[in-house]
Amino acid sequence: METSSLQPKAGPRGKRGARPGRPNYRHIHRHPLPVNVLSVPPVIPHNPLSIISVALSYLTFLISPPRQEVYSAYFDSATSSIHVTDERAIKALWEMGFFGKGTLSRSEPSWLEREKKRRGLLGGSTSEEATRKRRTERRELKLERARVEKVAIEERLKAEAAAKESGDVLPAAEGSTIGEKFSVKKAMEARYRQSRSQTPMNGDVSAPTEPPVTPNGKSVRFSHVVQEKEVVSSSAASLQLPDSVLDEDEAEDAVLENEEHLQISNEEAFFLAYSLGVLQVYDREENKVIPTSSLFPLLCNHSQFPPRTATAELKPDDPFAMSYVVYHHFRSLGWVVRSGVKFGTDYLLYNRGPVFSHAEFAVIILPSYSHSYWSETEERREYTTAQQARSWWWLHCVNRVQAQVKKSLVLCYVEVPPPAASSDDIGALISRYKIREFLLRRWIPNRSRD
Repeated sequence: METSSLQPKAGPRGKRGARPGRPNYRHIHRHPLPVNVLSVPPVIPHNPLSIISVALSYLTFLISPPRQEVYSAYFDSATSSIHVTDERAIKALWEMGFFGKGTLSRSEPSWLEREKKRRGLLGGSTSEEATRKRRTERRELKLERARVEKVAIEERLKAEAAAKESGDVLPAAEGSTIGEKFSVKKAMEARYRQSRSQTPMNGDVSAPTEPPVTPNGKSVRFSHVVQEKEVVSSSAASLQLPDSVLDEDEAEDAVLENEEHLQISNEEAFFLAYSLGVLQVYDREENKVIPTSSLFPLLCNHSQFPPRTATAELKPDDPFAMSYVVYHHFRSLGWVVRSGVKFGTDYLLYNRGPVFSHAEFAVIILPSYSHSYWSETEERREYTTAQQARSWWWLHCVNRVQAQVKKSLVLCYVEVPPPAASSDDIGALISRYKIREFLLRRWIPNRSRD
C-alpha cells in the first residue's frame, strides 16, 4: 500500500492557518520488530569489491556482534493480563512493531505528553487532540450545512411566493445548495460571514438566537452553541491565578511522573517471549521469570474465566492456542496485528501500522474439526457441531459492519488437531495446527449487474 508523504503539509488557506507538521513516522517506526538484524550489502557478480564489503560486514559482526535488548514485563493473575512499566521498554515495543496499548490512551501511550500539553509545558498536539479537533470540525460542518439548507429553502419559498403574486413563472433552480456537499472550509467561511452579519455592535455574541430547523422538521442548535464555546475558551484564557497557586503548579510539574504503562495482549507477550526472545515475563507474586514452556500453559489456563487450575488438561481447541496460532501466522507474514474488538472481530491487519493507514483486513477465527478423530463418536460430533455453530444473521451483521468501515472480512479457519500427550516442545505443538483463509466480500446487486 502506498503511503502519503510524511513531510509537514500546509493547511488550507484562510482563517484556520497552517496545519502543524506531522512527526516523521517513517523514521520513528523504521524497525518492524524489536530485534537487531544484520544488514548484508548485496553481491554484484561483475563488481569484485562487493564481495569485500560482504566480508567486512561479517567480520564486523563477528568482532562486535549487536547487543539484543531484552525487555521485562509482569503477569497479573488477578486480571489475566501482562503489563510493561519500564518507559524505555514501552517506547521500544510501540515504535518497533506497535505492540500493546497505553492504559490511559486510545492506542499509543501518550498520557504524559497530553498532560504536559494540558499544563502548558509542551507544544504541539497529540493524536487524541487531533481526533478531537477533527470531530469538532465535523460536527460544526453538519450544523452549518443544516443552517445553509434552511436559508436556501427560505429564499426559494420567498421567490416562489413573489412569483405567484406577480403571476410570473419561476425558473428552475440551478445549482441548488440543498443537495450540495459542503467542505469544512466552505462551512467555516459561511459561519464566519454569518457571525459578522449577526453580531451586534456592542460585541454581545452570547445573545440567544432561534435554532434553525432542517427540512425534516428537526431543530438544530448551531450558532449560539459554537459562539458559547468560543466565549468560554476566551474567558478561561484570561483568568489570572494567584501566585501561590502558580507556585504549587510549578512544583507539581517539576515532579510530574508518567502514570501510564503499556498493556500487551497475551498473544503479543508470548510472540515476543517465544518467537523473538526479546521479552521476559515475571510472575508478580513470586517475582521470578516464567519460562516459555510454563508460560504457554499458564496463558491457556487464563484464556477462560474463571481461570483453570495449573493441573487442568489443555484442550486442542483452547482459545489462546488458536488465537496465538493465527497471530503468529499473520505476524510471520509481515502484517501488523492489532485487536479488532471494536469492530466485532478478533484481529485487524495493518500493512505498516496504525499511524500510516487504516486496517485493510478484519479477521475472525473459526475452529474447524476436519480430522477423523472428531467424528468417531456421537459425543464428539455433537461437541464439534456446538463449537462450529454460527448463524447467517451473525455473519451478515459482522460483514455489514466491515463494509461500513471499508475493511475486507477474512474468515480464518484453524484446523484443530486431535489431543496429544503433553510436551514442553512448543514448536511441535504449534506446528500441528493448520490455517485456511477465506476472503469474504459483500455482494452488492447494483455493482454486480452486467
